[in-house]
Amino acid sequence: MLLQNILAGKQLVLASNSPRRQQLLKGLDVDFEVWSTSHTDESFPTDMPIAQIPGYLARHKASFFTSRLSNDVILITCDTIVVCDDRVLGKPSDYADAVTILKQLSGRKHSVITGVCLSTCSKSVCFSATTDVFFRHITDQEIHYYVEQYKPYDKAGAYGIQEWIGYVAIERIEGSYFNVMGLPVQKLHSELVNFLNH
Repeated sequence: MLLQNILAGKQLVLASNSPRRQQLLKGLDVDFEVWSTSHTDESFPTDMPIAQIPGYLARHKASFFTSRLSNDVILITCDTIVVCDDRVLGKPSDYADAVTILKQLSGRKHSVITGVCLSTCSKSVCFSATTDVFFRHITDQEIHYYVEQYKPYDKAGAYGIQEWIGYVAIERIEGSYFNVMGLPVQKLHSELVNFLNH
C-alpha cells in the first residue's frame, strides 16, 4: 500500500527549520506540517559511541514536542553529523572554523550520519543512515571562494553537497546522496511504512 494511503487520517509533522529537509520530504508526495524548532543544544555525552550520536540528538529534539503529540500525529526529528578521523565535525562557528574543517576534509573520505526519530504519543523508533563521501584535494583558493560565496555556517562539516563544492570537489559517494543533504528519504519511507503498520 502507498505511504500516502497509510497516512490517511493522520498528521505527519517535520520538526526542522532546514529548507533542505523540507524539500526532501516533499519529494515523497506526502502532506506534512512543519513545526519550527528553537532547540539549539547539540551536545552529547563525551563517551557516547559516534554512531549513536545522531539518533541521540534526534530523540532529544523529539522530547521538546511530547506534549503536542497524539496517536494520530507522527513527528519526524533528525540530526546529521559529519565524521572524519573518528572526530565529529559540527557546524562551523565562524569563517576560520569553516576553512579549517574543509581543509581537514580535502583529499579524504568522511562519513555523514543522519539520525531520524519517528514519534507518536505512545511509541518512538530511531534509525540512522551512513554515507561515505570522497573529496578530491581542494585548493585553499577554492575553499575560501566556497566559504565566502556560500557561507555554510548552518551545515555540519561546513558544506552542502547540493552546492558548488559538491559539483567540483566530490569524486564519489557510497550510500544515499539525500542523506548527505540531511534526510535519508528512501530509508525514511520504508521506516514510516513499517512504523504505521505496527
